[in-house]
Order: sequence, then structure tokens, then C-alpha cells
Amino acid sequence: MTNVKIVTDSSCTMLKSVRDELDIQMMPLSVMIDGVVYADDDHLEGEHFMDLMSKAKALPKTSQPPIGEFVELYDRLGADGSEVVSIHMTKGLSGTVEAARQAGNLSSSKVTVIDSDFTDQGLSFQVIQAAKLAKNGASVPEILAEINHVKENTKLFIGISTLDNLVKGGRISRTTGLLSNIFNMKVVMDFDHTELIPVAKGRGMKTFNKWFEELKNELSHLSNVRQIGISHADGLELANGFKEGLQALFPDMEIPVLHTNPVIATHTGKGAFAIMYYTD
Repeated sequence: MTNVKIVTDSSCTMLKSVRDELDIQMMPLSVMIDGVVYADDDHLEGEHFMDLMSKAKALPKTSQPPIGEFVELYDRLGADGSEVVSIHMTKGLSGTVEAARQAGNLSSSKVTVIDSDFTDQGLSFQVIQAAKLAKNGASVPEILAEINHVKENTKLFIGISTLDNLVKGGRISRTTGLLSNIFNMKVVMDFDHTELIPVAKGRGMKTFNKWFEELKNELSHLSNVRQIGISHADGLELANGFKEGLQALFPDMEIPVLHTNPVIATHTGKGAFAIMYYTD
């Protein structure tokens, strides 16, 4: 029986204890803030990154891991004959998955690279399930089938409190951003396989609250919710409020509330949140 080892990147938001327990290998991206490059690893905590970003003269820039570092990792993991399954954030946000594919072709190990179509805990759903199967001796085809099942049954919603970073990143016009700030506009978007689709927008926190009540109603009619995750960018109080509401629906489920990663926080800005779940 061939062992299978699981690799992901640092956009995959999960507790370090879970990563260690399941022997998941994490390849860090890098982020440059005012000319200083930081590795997006366990030493760059979310709160510290948000503080650095708030003081920066320009929007931080994230970079994918070098191909050579991927090759080195894959070669090391496969040195004992193990196969590698490497699962990464959507190509819509980063070139990381393409770098991984190129490295897989160069590596002496047998590597299968997967575009998760998601990021954050939406990515971690796939990674954790893959790692659990690998730990129990599953084959690569079995693991790939489960990854695809989780991917096809995942929903990820992002709430934006300020459009400042989207303006700085050139994703919306400065005029739109200014008007949105004046009117305290809030937006919730469905992250649908790399495409952001607005599902709610309006003035003030009532926009988030109304959308959340609709989400709870939708979830209350589902009998097959496997996991829920909540992430935030310096929005812990709001995220904990969401957890309280969801925990009432799913009292036996452990619902993690985690600070998101620099890749997402750079796009969304302060106060953003994400709620994601997957079903059987």
C-alpha cells in the first residue's frame, strides 16, 4: 500500500493543531508590505498583518511560492515512495496552483495537483477530508473522489464592510468606493467557483443581519450539513455573533472562528467575514 501525503498553501485557514494532527504540509506564500517581504506562515498572525496593513502606504502584494520550493518539498515527501496530493486556492486569486503543477512535473515524486476552486476554510474542508482519508490508508483515486465531492457541495459567502481595499486594488472605481463609504454600504457575495456574485447589499449592519437570518433559515431546512466555518478580518465580535446563531441550529457541531489569511484580508479589508459550509 502506497502512503499519500497532503500539501496545501497558507491561504488554507485552519488551526495549527489540526494541521499537525493530520500531518498536512503547508507551503507559505509571501506578502510584501512597503518593500518588506514577510512569509505568510505561523509567525505572521492575522491580527499583526492587519496592523501592518493599516499603517502601510500602499496595498500589500502577495506572491505565490517559488516553483523550486515546491519541487524540494515534493521530492522530500516522496523520497520514501509516498505519493503527494497538493490542494491549493483557486487560480482566480493566485498563481499558486499553477506553480504547484509545474513543480509536480519537475519533481521525482508522483504528484497530483488540485485547484480547490476556493480558499480560506472553503479550501480547508477539502484538505482536512483528504488528510483524514490519507491517514486511514485511502488510495489517491479515493482521495480525489472525496475532494471533488466536497468541492461540489461547498458554499462560501463573503461579507465586505468597507470597499477601500477593493478601490486600492483596482477592482472597483474610486467614485463607487467613495459613495459606498458615504452611505455605509455593506455587501455580501457568493464565492461561486472563483466568481464573486453579490447576493445582498444595503446600508449599515442591518444588511448583514438580514442576510444572516436568511442563511440560517436556509440551513435549518438542510439535514446534511457536514461542517461550517467562520473567518474574519479583525471582525471577531461580528463573527462570534454569527457563531452563536449557527451553534443554536447545530449544537453538536464544532464551528471554528478563525482570523483569515493575508491573501483574503488584502482584498476584503478590515471588518470582513466569511461563512462557509459543505453538505453531503
